[in-house]
Amino acid sequence: LEETVIHLFRKGITMSEIADLIEKMYGHYYTPQTMSNITKSFTEEVTAFKGRELHDSYAAIYMDATYIPLKRKTVAKEAIHIAVGIRPDGSKEVLSYAIAPTESITIWEEILLDLQERGLKNVLLFITDGLKGMVGAISRFYPKARFQHCCVHVSRNISHKVRVDDRKEVCDDFKMVYQASSKEVALEARGTFAEKWKTSYPKVVESILSNDHLLTFYDFPLAIRKSIYSTNLIESFNKQIKKYSHRKEQFQNEESMERFLVS
Repeated sequence: LEETVIHLFRKGITMSEIADLIEKMYGHYYTPQTMSNITKSFTEEVTAFKGRELHDSYAAIYMDATYIPLKRKTVAKEAIHIAVGIRPDGSKEVLSYAIAPTESITIWEEILLDLQERGLKNVLLFITDGLKGMVGAISRFYPKARFQHCCVHVSRNISHKVRVDDRKEVCDDFKMVYQASSKEVALEARGTFAEKWKTSYPKVVESILSNDHLLTFYDFPLAIRKSIYSTNLIESFNKQIKKYSHRKEQFQNEESMERFLVS
């Protein structure tokens, strides 16, 4: 029975729906509270997950936040900060997470400290959404690491800073920068972008030219560039979280959200 409840819970089925299914399957009625008590067996799993020792080296770490409804005194969307690591052999794993009302550097610093204390020593590349202060925070813990500002986030930001009529053309021109065949071609495309739009959108052009972490991914092998120029990998993971959590409408407390995340 417990395995059945856990399996259904992982699929995003609500506690009341699970209770109804168990009654139909086994002929016995289990209250939603009983179902909830069974899922509390996840608590030990959560503790083990958050305290497990990490590998000492990762090729890349993606850091991003997504928002999911959580009930405290009232219901509001809160930020789940998630760090996903890629091992040199290409395997992926969630390294750490934290829940807070909004995304903040303070929370990311706590996650970075957690990673360090659990054995993570070397990271080649961090891919982030460009939150102000993130590069400085990471540098304090991993001074040798390199940084990639998510190009998709940059493109989204650009789209909000130009007129609607220009939006597609500007974004298409910027796409030529991060989808070039080499860094040299990318630099040429960036120059062309700057020359074309410097009069209409000087601040947008300046933000592109002054971004030291926009083209880092070109220094890595061609085979992996598409995987590291954005945080799409972790955003896909976040979409799965939202997909399975959507039917729950809200989490009754932080502990229930953690049990769901680790499951």
